[in-house]
Amino acid sequence: MNAEVIVPITVFAMVFGIVYIALRHKERMSLIKSGGNASNLDAKGNILGSLKWGMIFIGIGLGIIAGKIISSSTSMEEEAAFFSMICLFGGIALMIYYIIANRFKGTDKT
Repeated sequence: MNAEVIVPITVFAMVFGIVYIALRHKERMSLIKSGGNASNLDAKGNILGSLKWGMIFIGIGLGIIAGKIISSSTSMEEEAAFFSMICLFGGIALMIYYIIANRFKGTDKT
């Protein structure tokens, strides 16, 4: 990548991060002033969210591999093979996540 592309993306990401942190700090301070507990805003224990994203990325990776195998072994177009396999494996990963999340929420009564 050229510097003409990287520099604006980096500047945008930095400005976005600073604004996000400032807004989050302001939200926490107003919650504390009103007598609330700011510890509820922390994302601790977000195991299921990490599981979901991990499974999606694994599904996408498997879809790319399967798309490459299908496009090289059949007469299917490469774009169609990649797109269909990524959607298929990503969907399968989300369905497996749904099953796991329901079982986890059923046993966790906290």
